[in-house]
Amino acid sequence: MSDKITDVAALSFEDALAELEQIVRSLESGQQKLEDAINAYERGAALRRHCEAKLAEAEARVAAIVERADGTLTTRPVE
Repeated sequence: MSDKITDVAALSFEDALAELEQIVRSLESGQQKLEDAINAYERGAALRRHCEAKLAEAEARVAAIVERADGTLTTRPVE
């Protein structure tokens, strides 16, 4: 299972979100065996953390865009 969780880091935000949505739908259906549901929940938790990290990264990049007095845009280092 750890290989499946570590491959989450390689996913794009969109792919991770799509998989997370699929897991949620599957868990909500209640049709999985208990062990499969637990594994899906673990995978979903990893995907959620990955999505949150990607969003935080994007937010920091956007926040780094600064408008100069003359109206042009520049970037500042992300802290």
